Amino acid sequence: MRKNIKTTEAIFPMPVLMIATYNEDGSVDVMNAAWGTMLERDQVILNLTETHKTVKNIKARKAFTVSIADAAHVVEADYFGVVSGNNTPDKFAKSGLTTTKSKLVDAPIINEFPLCMECEFIQYQDDEYGCGVIGKVVNTTADESVMNGDNVDITKVAAIAFDPYTHGYYKVTERVGNAFKDGLKLR
Repeated sequence: MRKNIKTTEAIFPMPVLMIATYNEDGSVDVMNAAWGTMLERDQVILNLTETHKTVKNIKARKAFTVSIADAAHVVEADYFGVVSGNNTPDKFAKSGLTTTKSKLVDAPIINEFPLCMECEFIQYQDDEYGCGVIGKVVNTTADESVMNGDNVDITKVAAIAFDPYTHGYYKVTERVGNAFKDGLKLR
């Protein structure tokens, strides 16, 4: 028997994405965003309101990075979601993390997060169906520690996912199948 529950934001897993920009003064701003995904092969969409400092920075700088949060940095990732850059302008400095300036876009790469997409701002959408930042991925980098030859080894990334049911974070580490292959067994 099934039971009705009150949760409407019920897609699990939700990614834990670190959206990084530069502030007007060149300091780093980062926010935690669970509502984001790929829009096209080379485009991301992030469901973010214009009240976020990060969105203001994206519009001003025309660029941002999207890093995949990992289990080793769950405290910092959560901090970037519970503290607003509008109220705490030096919140990135308080995290103790470090950045490198992207060579391709006007945005920082957070060194401690193992996967990062460097994005050019395409547009901001705000209509009856939601709002969001759309960006073109111009480069993706991975720390060598999560690589297996030329491929990213997701088991080494230890990405975290957000659970909207209990507001928990879960580590994504185990491969359980092969996409575009296992289902062929049912043909």
